[in-house]
Amino acid sequence: MKRGLLLAGLVIAAAVFVTSVAVLLLEWRAHETGQTTAADIGGPFSLTDQDGKKVTDADYAGQWKLVFFGFTYCPEVCPTTLNRISLTLKALGPLADKLHPLFITVDPERDTPDVMKSYVSAFDKRITGLTGTPAEIDAVAKAYHAFYQKVPQGNDYTMDHSTLIYVMRPDGRYETLLRYDDSPAEMAEKLKPLLQQG
Repeated sequence: MKRGLLLAGLVIAAAVFVTSVAVLLLEWRAHETGQTTAADIGGPFSLTDQDGKKVTDADYAGQWKLVFFGFTYCPEVCPTTLNRISLTLKALGPLADKLHPLFITVDPERDTPDVMKSYVSAFDKRITGLTGTPAEIDAVAKAYHAFYQKVPQGNDYTMDHSTLIYVMRPDGRYETLLRYDDSPAEMAEKLKPLLQQG
């Protein structure tokens, strides 16, 4: 049991590192060369929100968005990140009205709309939980260059997934990244000048 948990932990840590480096390299390359590689992050999606309503990216047009991929059975990274997002919203004050956090599950098998609603509302009612079919989740994860995979654990499983938080502009274009271990104060400091743009 301990060996299995250790292995799962190592897999998760390796995936987090590789994904973080890969996306940051994309961002650095775009900045240094002027190429638009990082601008390819994001795109149209069709999912189901926590109330069971079909939604698309167009439903969130005109708002700044924080997009984070995870799952409700996550033991540490997801609850920690959602708690920090909640504290960031509080730190932003009225500016938070311009920001819509979206928590997209990578475990649609277990994360039904009802499960998502109960989970995200425990952190902040301004966070929207999104789920979908495996094909829909796969499509949106690819659009955001987000990594995830199922990791067997005995008769059960956990999910390995990337941990970056994508900051998306009101027109749907990619702006920058936040790290899940950024403090709420650090997140708010990065977001304030963006939200003040309008």
